[in-house]
Amino acid sequence: MPIQESGEDYLETILILHLRNGAVRAIDIARELGYSKPSVSRAMGILKRDGHIDIDDNNHISLTESGKQIAEEIYDRHVTLTSFFEKIGVDSKTAEKDACRIEHVISPITFEKIRENFMDYD
Repeated sequence: MPIQESGEDYLETILILHLRNGAVRAIDIARELGYSKPSVSRAMGILKRDGHIDIDDNNHISLTESGKQIAEEIYDRHVTLTSFFEKIGVDSKTAEKDACRIEHVISPITFEKIRENFMDYD
């Protein structure tokens, strides 16, 4: 089953929190995203059911291989698009906001072309 945009956001957030703090709990995700704990708990149940995360006995959340693959792809798109937009003169706040939206819908072909051209900007 294809993952929805919100699921991609959750997985990306788990990856970011893991890189920043190590252990990740649902409350950490709720704080980071500004969502309610029940909303995050429901989403974690869906991501666990679909095999994208594991939750241990201490309620620490970790990405499975499939979850990590999705999270890393979305995070890469986010970072690359944000940098690209900033390089072409978009202010940081707008670049971040636009990258967050576009990262979910951009085609792999278009993203690779942006990446190829972005490398030429450096």
